[in-house]
Amino acid sequence: MTTTPKVGDRLSYDGAICTVRYVGEVSGTSGSWLGVEWDDPTRGKHDGSHKGVRYFTCLSKSATAASFVRPTRPTEKLQSFVRAVTEKYASELEKTTAIMFSNKIAEEVGFEKIQRKQAQLSELRAVIVDGARIATAYLEGDGPIGETFPKITELDLSRNLFQNVGAVVAICSELPALRSLRLNGNRFQDILNDKVLENAENSLRNIKDLALDDTLMSWEEICHIATKFKILSSLASSANQLFFLPETQLSTLSSTLTSVDLEFNNFTTISSVASLAGLASLRNLHLKGNFITSITQDPSETLPVFSGTLKYLDVSYNQVSSWAFVDALPTCFPGLISLRFSHNPIYDNPDPEFSIQSKVITEEAYMFIVGRLANLKILNFGTISNTDRQDAEMFYLGRIGKHLASVPENKEAEIIKQHRRYAELCELYGPPVVNRQKEINPAFLEARLVIVHFTFHSKDKGGEIVERTTRIPKSFDIYAVKGIAGKLFGLNPLGIRLIWETGEWDPVAGFDDEVEDSSDEEEEHEKGEVGEVGETVDTGEGSQTDIKTGKWVKREAELQDGPRQLGFCVDGLDVKIRVEAR
Repeated sequence: MTTTPKVGDRLSYDGAICTVRYVGEVSGTSGSWLGVEWDDPTRGKHDGSHKGVRYFTCLSKSATAASFVRPTRPTEKLQSFVRAVTEKYASELEKTTAIMFSNKIAEEVGFEKIQRKQAQLSELRAVIVDGARIATAYLEGDGPIGETFPKITELDLSRNLFQNVGAVVAICSELPALRSLRLNGNRFQDILNDKVLENAENSLRNIKDLALDDTLMSWEEICHIATKFKILSSLASSANQLFFLPETQLSTLSSTLTSVDLEFNNFTTISSVASLAGLASLRNLHLKGNFITSITQDPSETLPVFSGTLKYLDVSYNQVSSWAFVDALPTCFPGLISLRFSHNPIYDNPDPEFSIQSKVITEEAYMFIVGRLANLKILNFGTISNTDRQDAEMFYLGRIGKHLASVPENKEAEIIKQHRRYAELCELYGPPVVNRQKEINPAFLEARLVIVHFTFHSKDKGGEIVERTTRIPKSFDIYAVKGIAGKLFGLNPLGIRLIWETGEWDPVAGFDDEVEDSSDEEEEHEKGEVGEVGETVDTGEGSQTDIKTGKWVKREAELQDGPRQLGFCVDGLDVKIRVEAR
């Protein structure tokens, strides 16, 4: 005899799992209905309201998470943990338990076959029963979990039919070797009042890794569960519609919790997760795929400061559009040495006014980040070598010089204020060249003259650099310019080359060498410990680039012989040209 499902029941229809949220009539129809919320929020037709009448509310914010189904619709049979594991792994093991005699397969029968299966089930260490319709630890006739699967260390119970966490605790209590537990996609009821969970510390005492992704629990409920795992080191809570983390009891895990995963939630600032700053042992913080735009909502708000133990931060696939965010990272994360930052607006277009509009845009973003963060050792999974750092800092300093040249001198302090490392970089490499162009009335003669600083390495004077400065009309062609240079240095004009030194930097040697991207490998690096990285850098465009071979060199251009006018060959009214003998 079947019973009518009640509110809170977990049901499975042809592999699609749902939770009953309503039992009763629906206006305009006859008979009784079940109002269900599907675990897959795209499967339904509404959000619990029908023709303007709300019958129930879903945990999901999706507009298509709910449906009405008839109570008579057949549901799939619930399973116990013991039967789900036995069915899955015994059938798999059966394929490997045949005995060979003279190249012929001899099938085992009777007690010997059963004993062989039980022996192999007892050796299971990693068990995955995702989506196996498990609702309870035991059903009548099941053998004891501890004796049947005594060596399980990793257990995945994701997307099953548990109604409460107590059923999971009952399973874990008989698995003393268990170290990793995944409960993703489950929909637990009344978590804060679960009596079994209140006394669960002993049952969960050896578990270090806990995953609660896509459970749609509140942060209070997540912490209520997590604090029962007394030696927890890794907590995953992705895709739970979280937008702010209030102060919680996670402080009880301050000495053990080293990694927190909060990917694909709804955070908009780093301050939204500031309650984690009290975790003294936190090393890795994953915030990929949120909506983060800034450190704080209000610029006058005090910046959150996390523990110096935090070494790795992932803020990729967010909405950061200001370099002020990157500049504030050393203050918020004083121990930060590894960062993933790709797929943010500022990374995809790092310098709209001055960036080279080509493939190298993401390489420019890489340079800007390395130049701004002095202590960074790993960026987007790529190790930053000493050469990489020097190239990046010189490029960044050159870009600052170009910004300074684009504003009046009285605005210089405002630009420098935007670059916290400016003074430090000037000490390392010297001040950048600032070719600030004056606004000159085109009618004036001065507007038609270019100040040219010629330099020449004189062999007659032991390699001494000889400098000469003169003014040359823009309309002079390159032949005429060579004649002037030859006269200044006593050289044959036809025997010299003129090299315009632009003062800018260009990437060469390897930045365009692309290799195929592997999302699986990327995720492995992403979830690994700090320092477990390869030699590639995530460019943010679906490919990876070998930063070990990339170099940046000063851009130069030879002024070719011909009738082309000087004003069309150089930029600005103050240029530097190197004279070389052919």
